[in-house]
Amino acid sequence: MVPQTALLVTASPRGADSYSLPIADAFVEALGPGIHVDRLDAFDLAPFGARHAEAKMAVIGRRPVPERASAEWERVQELGARVTAAGLLVFAVPMWNGGIPWALKLFVDTVTQPGIAFRFDPETGYHGLLGGRRAVTIYTSRVFPRFGPDHQSTYLRWWLRFCGIEDIHELRLQPTYPAPDLERALAQARALAGSLGR
Repeated sequence: MVPQTALLVTASPRGADSYSLPIADAFVEALGPGIHVDRLDAFDLAPFGARHAEAKMAVIGRRPVPERASAEWERVQELGARVTAAGLLVFAVPMWNGGIPWALKLFVDTVTQPGIAFRFDPETGYHGLLGGRRAVTIYTSRVFPRFGPDHQSTYLRWWLRFCGIEDIHELRLQPTYPAPDLERALAQARALAGSLGR
């Protein structure tokens, strides 16, 4: 079934200089006019602080959210609603120091809440609540795989599966270190993304 809403999570602050963003844009543009694209810049998210954590622990413990943390928890719920409203999740993910940018980790930490991304049973453990959705991840990196480890795709893939998402498609432009064929490789990646989106 074609999703009616796609959530595009941007984890690059580089704008026009980004490599992951134009590939993600090519993908969502190919989805067609019948799909609403909700764009979320992870760098715009508020920090997940002490009151957020207090509210989360209260919910896990099946206690009321303290009044002093209610505003923070409401914003978490609003972000969670954007995730659960989407049948398709798209991530533009550059590699930073072998892993994902801190802003994307903030997104993960904010939405990975009981009742949004998972439920917990003391006998059987964690159960993802976002199953039935499709995820498309666009990975770029400056010098990987020639040099350095990959905690970028391995971590995000683990998190998606933790949330119950098994239908995961990965697009890669790696490495993006300046080379004579880089622009050609970018054009090919955008074309592939466009064909996947159709």
